[in-house]
Amino acid sequence: MKDHIIEKESSERAVLVGIITPQQNEERSNEYLDELAFLADTAGAVAEKRFLQRMNQADSRTFVGKGKLEEIRQYVEDNDIGMAIFDDDLTAKQVANIERELKIKILDRTSLILDIFAKRAQTANAKTQVELAQYQYLLPRLTRMWTHLERQRGGIGMRGPGETQIETDRRIILDKISRLKAELRDIDKQKAVQRKNRGKLTRVALVGYTNVGKSTLMNLLSKSDVFAENKLFATLDTTVRKVVIDNLPFLLTDTVGFIRKLPTHLVESFKSTLDEVREADILVHVVDISHPNFEEQIEVVNRTLADVCDGADKPMIMVFNKIDAFTYTPKDADDLTVTRANIPLEELERTWMSRLGENAVFISAKKGIGIDRLKQLLYDKAKEIHIQRFPYNDFLFQTYDENDFPELKESSEPES
Repeated sequence: MKDHIIEKESSERAVLVGIITPQQNEERSNEYLDELAFLADTAGAVAEKRFLQRMNQADSRTFVGKGKLEEIRQYVEDNDIGMAIFDDDLTAKQVANIERELKIKILDRTSLILDIFAKRAQTANAKTQVELAQYQYLLPRLTRMWTHLERQRGGIGMRGPGETQIETDRRIILDKISRLKAELRDIDKQKAVQRKNRGKLTRVALVGYTNVGKSTLMNLLSKSDVFAENKLFATLDTTVRKVVIDNLPFLLTDTVGFIRKLPTHLVESFKSTLDEVREADILVHVVDISHPNFEEQIEVVNRTLADVCDGADKPMIMVFNKIDAFTYTPKDADDLTVTRANIPLEELERTWMSRLGENAVFISAKKGIGIDRLKQLLYDKAKEIHIQRFPYNDFLFQTYDENDFPELKESSEPES
């Protein structure tokens, strides 16, 4: 995977490439490229220009058409561009053909995300999951590594060794995948013991799209210092902290954010990280309401949760964050179109409150707006679960002392 790594210090200059299809209109394609540019920035690259082409489907050889590829090649040569990033997954054949034409590094969305994951991973669990995802990504693309043998096609005895080497590499990678899966199973057992040691305390998990403010909210509620910044996948390692509201303790977990077009094998690799989500009693779905397509992001998260949690029905609080960054532009008198951008925040609040009732709250984690309301919701739901588990326990009326709960101290440390 070394050929996919972007060195942040070099600030590589890149172009972004996407397509417009009958299933994905121009507006949606530009939104995806906006996100791809954010991913590139997170990885340390500078997106200099975007290229979009309208097609029925991606070209099986070069993703875009011959004319568009020539246009990209000319721009790359004239502007000293070192990398092209494509918004969809590329096959080994497509990468080889595009590299032959552009003569620069070629990445697709998955390889870019994997690069960010590799940089963000801190714990043994996350690093193992990233490595597994990298090998699973690399396995079907092995032939690309041996395209140099094409120059020797006429040589006696050269074709066989090339195929043999590819098969050798395939076996090596399959062995590594098996070993990594075994390591993850061992890590899962250790984490299961950790979760068991936490007793029957109520567990609350923060979930949501990447960069919606989950870590900022985690810091605010738990008074901790979980790493948070305005980057995609700022949090990759699952973090558990203790939170006490009105003498009622519970465990709060910050999880990796979700994203559109996330390949199945990436979700599979990170399922052990999301065990905390599966075992949570309450889910807090954090939404960036300032994002123009927050409703689509909600759908992405809900689909992923349905897969991760096997469709389990868990109590959920919808937290619409970043109301301080929400912008409203009244539509012109002659403009009959209604978009999120010209709907006032108050109307959105009424709409979602009517759908979700008491399970919706609008906040700004950065400014501390609406946090008291959120704490009350968390307290009410955690108390309800606690009473179900300890119906004759007067715990809620006792003064909380952390020394009485060593498992809380243990869980408050970062996962290792």
